[in-house]
Amino acid sequence: MGGGLWRERFGSFFTNRWLVFVAAMWLQSCAGIGYLFGSISPVIKGSLGYNQRQVARLGVAKDLGDSVGFLAGSLCEVLPLWAALLVGALQNFVGYGWVWLVVTGRAPTLPLWAMCILIFVGTNGETYFNTVALVSCVQNFPKSRGPVVGILKGFAGLGGAILTQIYATIHSPDHASLIFMVAVGPAMVVIALMFIVRPVGGHRQVRPTDGKSFTFIYSVCLLLAAYLMGVMLLEDLVNLNRTLITVFTVILLILILIPIVIPVSLSFWLEPKAPEEETLLPGPQKQEPHGLRQDSSELIFSELEDEKPKEVDLLPARERQKRIAQLQTKLFQAAAEGAVRVKRRRGPHRGEDFTLMQALIKADFWLIFFSLLLGSGSGLTVIDNLGQMSQSLGYDNTHIFVSMISIWNFLGRIGGGYFSEVIVRDYAYPRSIAMAVAQLVMAVGHFFFAMGWPGAMYIGTLLIGLGYGAHWAIVPAAASELFGLKKFGALYNFLTLANPAGSLVFSGLIASSIYDHEAEKQAHRHHPWQQNWGSIFSGMFGVDEPLKCEGAICFYLTSLIMSGFCVIAFVLSMILVYRTKIVYAHLYGKTSAPRLT
Repeated sequence: MGGGLWRERFGSFFTNRWLVFVAAMWLQSCAGIGYLFGSISPVIKGSLGYNQRQVARLGVAKDLGDSVGFLAGSLCEVLPLWAALLVGALQNFVGYGWVWLVVTGRAPTLPLWAMCILIFVGTNGETYFNTVALVSCVQNFPKSRGPVVGILKGFAGLGGAILTQIYATIHSPDHASLIFMVAVGPAMVVIALMFIVRPVGGHRQVRPTDGKSFTFIYSVCLLLAAYLMGVMLLEDLVNLNRTLITVFTVILLILILIPIVIPVSLSFWLEPKAPEEETLLPGPQKQEPHGLRQDSSELIFSELEDEKPKEVDLLPARERQKRIAQLQTKLFQAAAEGAVRVKRRRGPHRGEDFTLMQALIKADFWLIFFSLLLGSGSGLTVIDNLGQMSQSLGYDNTHIFVSMISIWNFLGRIGGGYFSEVIVRDYAYPRSIAMAVAQLVMAVGHFFFAMGWPGAMYIGTLLIGLGYGAHWAIVPAAASELFGLKKFGALYNFLTLANPAGSLVFSGLIASSIYDHEAEKQAHRHHPWQQNWGSIFSGMFGVDEPLKCEGAICFYLTSLIMSGFCVIAFVLSMILVYRTKIVYAHLYGKTSAPRLT
């Protein structure tokens, strides 16, 4: 009997939604290898003799790989989720493994377009990790999607700092070994976890202790970020010996593993719930506000939004409720008498389940997309060019800024998920207001980078990291609320296209062109005759010598342009807030319009 009890508890452990969530956190910590591009790009640039424009092309290929998740979304609907993870791990291993072979001279040098394809394939593996983790956990935690998405995306943002710290422990004099670690490390972790991360009917596992479990996870996240920040600063300021760095890395790995105590305690230490207690818990249909039932009252609600005067939204809650109830009554009477024919909608209404094609004809979907393009695209440009930005301002150790922006990115995602959830749960206000605030913060961060004041790199990295990270906690949760969970994978992967689109414009066209222009001006001032002969030889043989720019001028204009784009993104987000206020009041509001049945 004792053995049967243990078997039962082991069974509940492997189907516990918290185990899936913790495993997804570990999986996501490997889904942030794209954030290491700032550390990898100088190695590729020096080894293959690329200029900044060519490095920017590789950066765009990386961003495309990180964001084009159509294949991942499609395969996740066809294949078992473990198989999709295996495909992602293979792509990651083959893409970055080949890049490592080329950079170290173990494989023949490839043309730039082939290197772009390899970077794309390697980074595209992340989309499988992202899609599987988010789809599994949003289905397992339908009532807590803000915190869940924030924490998962946060660990993806922290991946760069974790891998950098592990690399510091190995510390090979050959910097290309970082590329080897990027190729092998994530693949090993994903293969170890691929049978654990999947939907397990989590909406039937609601417990009174869930709030405490989330608080514990948040505490671990904050401790992890503070610890990493302290270790990174210590390593930057003091020349530590190998033993101390190894001890720091072991403590880091222990902190990452600590959340496993939640599913272990729920499965083995706490008494299992009695069956009758399970039935008293709210069912998924009661706890989940995302789907508005398609009944007769819903048709009236749809008609109501079309017919309702705009000034009704501006009235106090009690008065608004009264006016809406009167309007509903009139519409029902008119429909019953045949005086008005209530038009049946051609597609779903906001809050119901949309397909991607249905979402693409909605203005709200494109407001989210373009706001994300301007906000996160400008942030990604900073992440991709952080190595060159810090070098131009005279900093030798670029790794410290790459690690710091990774940590601030992490905290931005955790905070964005938490505070946006407070906004919708406590105030029934659109989640997009949190994104608008994040975009204002980023505008200030870009301004600091433009000014190049002493310490501006640290402040700018803080503000851009927090603002950029918040986008990726807020957008997936908001999209799932407005457009449903049924096709969430496809919707999410389409919205992520905003990232490479923004990076293509900001990094591939604006930042790299301005950087190379300033570098050419500086080279011409210092060695005018070399510049002339260099341009002749590059024209004859197609050889571009690597150019280096120094001073705040290198990214001054780029940063001001991106600051302006963040202000435009803020305006778009506020338009979305105005348009979706009634939807969030209906989904979450205690004083929303009464539902007629």
